[in-house]
Amino acid sequence: MTASLSGPAAANIALEEGTMGLVEASPLGEAVSLAPGKTKTSPLEKTSRPRAKMRKDAPAPREPGSSQQDQAVVAFLRELEHPRKEDIEAVRQIILGASPEIREGIKWNAPSFRTREYFATFNLRGKEGVRLVLHMGAKVKETATSGVKIADPAGLLEWLAKDRCLVTFSDGEDIQAKRSALEAILREWIRWV
Repeated sequence: MTASLSGPAAANIALEEGTMGLVEASPLGEAVSLAPGKTKTSPLEKTSRPRAKMRKDAPAPREPGSSQQDQAVVAFLRELEHPRKEDIEAVRQIILGASPEIREGIKWNAPSFRTREYFATFNLRGKEGVRLVLHMGAKVKETATSGVKIADPAGLLEWLAKDRCLVTFSDGEDIQAKRSALEAILREWIRWV
């Protein structure tokens, strides 16, 4: 039996009665199960567990030993078996170089990038090129209905929703040819996050 929630919470969380298994919608548009034993509190529920609060204007937390790179991402990419691994690394470096505010981490089983919230995630399932999903994080925001306005003169963006799009590169030459267009899009995108 499934308990249903209404409003934005319904789009993000489904609780299954009996198993208490949790499923969260990722920005890639797919359901992601939380690991066994992990719990997630519904936004509709209150918890007595203390939580650290981050100021809206606070910079993203810095990784120990590095200003932007995360050792979990380095390890993930070292172990990654993907025909476009070198191209994925090239796009990663472009993203990290687009702004000193950008940090990385592993989110949704892939290298992801954030300022205050995550805004970009590699989609590693396809092997024919490098795919990067630009999104507004895991929580539903006003932009889901109002949309995001991003200048895209090079035509890089394939809109998947009003606040989520896909950027696809065929190979290393394609990445280098579109580098400045991607950097401009990223700088504009992080203003919306």
